[in-house]
Amino acid sequence: MSSAPSEPASNPSSSSSSGSKRSLDPVFRNALRYTVSPREYELLHGYLLSRAPEQVKKRAPRPKSYAAMVKSGGEYNSDSIRAALRAFVAVYTGFKSWDLISQRLLRRKQTGTRYVALFLPSLGFLELMAWHSATTPPPPKGANARIAASFSLILLFHRLLFRFFTRLRASLLESSSAPFRERNPRVGKALTSSLTPAIGAALSGLFLSVAPASPLRITIAIYVLTRSLEFGFNALEESRTIFRNGRPSWFGSWLLMPVCYGQLLHAFVFDRDCFPSAFGDFILRRSPEYIQARPASHPSHLPYPSTYDIVDALALLSKQKWPAFTSPILFPASTKAPKQPTLARVAPLMNPAHPLTKHTSCALLHPSDPSCARVHLKYWLRAFPPTLRFLSLVYSAFALLSFRKAVADPRLFSAKLAERILRLAIFITGAIGSAWGSICLFNAVLPRTFLSTQRFFLGGMVGGSWAYVARRGERGNFLYCLRLSLDSFWKVGKRRGWWKGVQGGDVLVFTAAMAVLGTVYETRKAAVRGPVLRKGIAWARGEGWEDGVMEKVKGKGEKED
Repeated sequence: MSSAPSEPASNPSSSSSSGSKRSLDPVFRNALRYTVSPREYELLHGYLLSRAPEQVKKRAPRPKSYAAMVKSGGEYNSDSIRAALRAFVAVYTGFKSWDLISQRLLRRKQTGTRYVALFLPSLGFLELMAWHSATTPPPPKGANARIAASFSLILLFHRLLFRFFTRLRASLLESSSAPFRERNPRVGKALTSSLTPAIGAALSGLFLSVAPASPLRITIAIYVLTRSLEFGFNALEESRTIFRNGRPSWFGSWLLMPVCYGQLLHAFVFDRDCFPSAFGDFILRRSPEYIQARPASHPSHLPYPSTYDIVDALALLSKQKWPAFTSPILFPASTKAPKQPTLARVAPLMNPAHPLTKHTSCALLHPSDPSCARVHLKYWLRAFPPTLRFLSLVYSAFALLSFRKAVADPRLFSAKLAERILRLAIFITGAIGSAWGSICLFNAVLPRTFLSTQRFFLGGMVGGSWAYVARRGERGNFLYCLRLSLDSFWKVGKRRGWWKGVQGGDVLVFTAAMAVLGTVYETRKAAVRGPVLRKGIAWARGEGWEDGVMEKVKGKGEKED
């Protein structure tokens, strides 16, 4: 018998063909699918792989093959995981870079950035970063990774839950599911509602608990809460549920300012640890004539009260029902040294006060001039120009982001920018000056025992009323102050025992706010102001970077809101 025929020699062309058709490693294939989208792979293949060595070209799949491979494994799931991974990398890199900048370059806390966030609250990233750097306790190990994981898990499960409840609703609406709906009418009605996917997807907000409990987490919850309430108000207004005959011209978000400023000023005086320190520094630095700086002629070896010593003395005097002022210059024998250390620290400021000064508040706030009206006029002359200069620098710098509008119509753009800066400067100067001046006013017109400590809240309300001047197009700034006030009010309530904190309460608030936001977006997309924000919500649902509103809302920011 003849021996078995030997195997044919391998053909080079066939070997190369088999090598090119050889399948990728499963681990590498899945990693590639969850990292690069088909369109990105096509660009990558065209620019990089086409110039790669032959061995790499043979093993790399063609763009069409890669697209088919991605679709066969579930394009929606791979796209969701890919977006979550990228969100993790972006958030982690952002917070890590911020930590390096704040620690190595600035060598101090980001107070300057918080000032910018105070006047430009639409930059939510700056606001969150500022509060992240303001954490008092040192963050735990891996805090940045936990924050990034929290954001990525929220995004991933928001997409998955939204798709799950959408499919479940579509399945229950079929005729084959009629028996189930008849047996369970309430459950069926809840699961077949058009709002079910939006509310169900909001359960992903529970993953905020992955982030460490910190002021940042509370800030995120308050931010999403205020934005959801804002958009809910827009939806109610557009549907004529409220203001059936149109919103009054005087009504707007500026009405939040009297209450917010009243609460913030009261917390600044009596509960300073529950008050944003950067905001307090901003107020004190722009309070000339009322907050006395150390004179250059004062001997360096003698003590002199600091700015916060003056505020502490005001708090103590209000608790003592504003005692009458006795001038040590006119009656040196009848005046005694104060027993309280707080008043003893401000003695170098009050003892040489003008002899015609009548009230202790006047002796503390403007000791060299007994006329409250003249002091207030001097305050405007000294405080308004620096505030106007500061706002001009900040807003002019950020106006460069809108250079297209400036190029299209430079005269109109400059006029609107100048008007906005002027209105804000008047508002800020008037708010701070009225808050201090109202202390003297109330002592002059009210009995000293009447609302002795609540006068700071009333004074803050008077100062916040200046927001009417800047009522047009400043809803973002007003809502930022509302967020500061809510955070401060919650801390004051916990400190004074008005309520007890709930563990994970900020996570529950965040989840509820996400449900409200999703409901508003589902029912009335135009109520969510801002095309970028609407595109972001659609992207978070897995619907792509698209704006669901065909006609853009124009002129809303210029109206009285």
